[in-house]
Amino acid sequence: MVAFTKGHGTGNDFVIIADPDGGLELSADQVAALCDRHFGIGADGLLRVVRSAALPEGEAALAENPDAEWFMDYRNADGSVAEMCGNGVRVFVHYLLRSGLADLEDGARIAIGTRAGVREVARSAEGYRVDIGIWRLSGHDPLARAAGLSVPRPGLGIDVGNPHVVVAIASDAELDGLELTHGPEVAPMPEHGANVEFVVPAEPLVQDGVGRVRMRVFERGVGETLSCGTGVVATALAVRHWAGAGAPDEWLVEVPGGTLRVTMAPGAGGEHAFLSGPAQLAFSGEIELA
Repeated sequence: MVAFTKGHGTGNDFVIIADPDGGLELSADQVAALCDRHFGIGADGLLRVVRSAALPEGEAALAENPDAEWFMDYRNADGSVAEMCGNGVRVFVHYLLRSGLADLEDGARIAIGTRAGVREVARSAEGYRVDIGIWRLSGHDPLARAAGLSVPRPGLGIDVGNPHVVVAIASDAELDGLELTHGPEVAPMPEHGANVEFVVPAEPLVQDGVGRVRMRVFERGVGETLSCGTGVVATALAVRHWAGAGAPDEWLVEVPGGTLRVTMAPGAGGEHAFLSGPAQLAFSGEIELA
């Protein structure tokens, strides 16, 4: 039997398994079974809580920041390995604090190792604020097709530690009419796949100095989810890029599971993006691994 906790950030939900010493090897099939919504616990992904010193990927995190005691071993619902998860890292930190594995005073930051590098998390009015790090345009701007779109739409490739393609949509009705049961067709698709975000601006786009947009997302290895933290960041960055000079550095992004805040500010090595939002733990239990 394996102990677990179920948590979520704006409806993006996760199975959390504490494995501090890195002794639990989970196969892709086991992860998929745990995340199965009919025969398992049900989740968009799995967070394994493990000390950075206990696994090879954690060595790079400790080399980058020796304070990164904990590593977020994140898997998609199909069992595939993912680099980073913006909602997941908030839930990960919330679990560490609630379980007594870490402390986080107001005004302090905690360093978390991920496959995309170390991410620092602090408390915020919304719950937690994650420094997603330096972002970049990927230079990969494909066309995206999805059921409900009459013609393919151009996408903007953005990398925030994991790959995204952001697609502008004309109206709320068009966004609501998208059929995302099946993955969008992206051509050419980035080498390692991508999360695909469809976004429509609010009217007006900027209110009280804050940009506002709505977004839906199809996550690689998962499907449509109620929220995607890194996708929210990529969406805000893409819309600011399209809006041009004078666009704000603070955005509210509405997703089916709630609203998240994105801010951009200078940081070490370049401009950083920050994601703020809630994290909740729903229930705990035990389950037998397949």
